[in-house]
Amino acid sequence: MPSILIADDDAAVRRFLRTVLEGGGHEVWEASNGKEAEELIRRTKFDLAIIDLVMPEREGLETIQSLTKEHPGLRIIAMSGFPGGHLGAMLQIAQRLGAKASLPKPSSAETVLETVQRVLGTVSP
Repeated sequence: MPSILIADDDAAVRRFLRTVLEGGGHEVWEASNGKEAEELIRRTKFDLAIIDLVMPEREGLETIQSLTKEHPGLRIIAMSGFPGGHLGAMLQIAQRLGAKASLPKPSSAETVLETVQRVLGTVSP
């Protein structure tokens, strides 16, 4: 069972993703900010991390950059509903920093599962 860490400061988003991912057969952990996510990843091996780009304590781009350096085998999906029309640019930057894919917020349950399966290599692109 693949283990996935969700890092998002919005509890409702974490609940939605947990429900979708557990329904898809994944083990799910949660962090409410980038700093908490990094601490969890240092203690626990994850197959995938879904990282929101706008969070307190340590924002997503910094978190992705740090995780990519410290845990090169960790697959990362960047996620954001970044206000102001900069969503595309922010998600592209996240991919340059090491994210394997990106998800806009909101995303459907189907899109979340398809993206996770593609990044984990459990389905073809």
